[in-house]
Amino acid sequence: MRNISDTIARLSAMRGRTAFSQQNHPDSLSDLAEFGSNPGALRARLYAPEDLPRGAALVVVLHGCTQTAAGYDHSAGWSRLAAEEGFAVLFPEQQRANNANLCFNWFVPEDVTRDRGEALSIRRMIEAMVTKHGLDRERIFITGLSAGGAMAAAMLATYPDVFAGGAIIAGLAYGSASTIPEAFDRMRGHGGPTKSELQRRLVQASSHKGRWPKISIWQGTADRTVAPSNADALVAQWQGVHRVDAGHGRTETVDGQTRQVWCDADGNEVIEKYTIAGMGHGAPLNTVGPDGLGHAAPFMLDVGISSTRRMAAFWNLAGADARSEATVDATATHPTAAAALRTYVAPERPRPARVEPVEQPEADGSRASATGVGKVIEDALRAAGLMR
Repeated sequence: MRNISDTIARLSAMRGRTAFSQQNHPDSLSDLAEFGSNPGALRARLYAPEDLPRGAALVVVLHGCTQTAAGYDHSAGWSRLAAEEGFAVLFPEQQRANNANLCFNWFVPEDVTRDRGEALSIRRMIEAMVTKHGLDRERIFITGLSAGGAMAAAMLATYPDVFAGGAIIAGLAYGSASTIPEAFDRMRGHGGPTKSELQRRLVQASSHKGRWPKISIWQGTADRTVAPSNADALVAQWQGVHRVDAGHGRTETVDGQTRQVWCDADGNEVIEKYTIAGMGHGAPLNTVGPDGLGHAAPFMLDVGISSTRRMAAFWNLAGADARSEATVDATATHPTAAAALRTYVAPERPRPARVEPVEQPEADGSRASATGVGKVIEDALRAAGLMR
């Protein structure tokens, strides 16, 4: 585990980055003002086409660090696709009082445990959307980029009964980290739970016994922020509940990129993984041509394939023409398992509704005291502008 000074330096550098100049982006979203208690203190934004039919699907979209809901929507094109295909979109939005970089707190146990923190806020937003617009409870999906992708993975793990499918772009497996240093190590591909431990954490995140959501995973090979090994960890985590293994996959070429697919015993595609050659950290876009969608920006990368359209097609939300013909290669897929990590320990109580600085659990699962090491860490984070 890296030392404190290195962690603080990395956090400070991240805070200094700017992903979007938000002011010049059109905002197609409106606010969902009332959705019940909000323990995660998140903002709720939405897009619903004027002629949205009852029984329409819902897509939940989680932005990445330094991004806003409107900026992410403008680049990814979700509201435009929703207007074309007739579904609603919910955009939970992080607030600076929770995280100075506008990252969802994907590694904080209090925020990624079922019915607590940010996870519960997002769940209540979903319920409010379904009730208000008469949406189909059997067609709710979630996606996110980077920290938003890791938070989408957490939502899929903790509420598998809610979602029919999900998509994780440059994200991380559920339960792979529970402290800031662990989070940075996992992002760099260092350490992490074994395949069996990842699968155990997924199963134990809820009491779910029914059908599991189908999963789409996207990763660039040149990503220096979230190492590509995290995509393999995600595949490995979800193979258990879908009862598939590496030897039962197939490989295709779609829009010039590699797509690996795993099917269940009935032949249904339940896991897909897109590997984008040479792409850095961000969401893959195709902004040109008849199927062009969205706008390129930092971390929103025009690489000739639209993750937005492809995910919607995987979930059967977009027309059949959203999938071009794929060149099939029978080569089996082999995700790589990671090394062992200690057992994940969830806290006993949720965070207060108005966000105070989040205390991180120590390696043995206990919380750092307000003095000693805990105080040093908190003071350093405040000095870096990362805690109030």
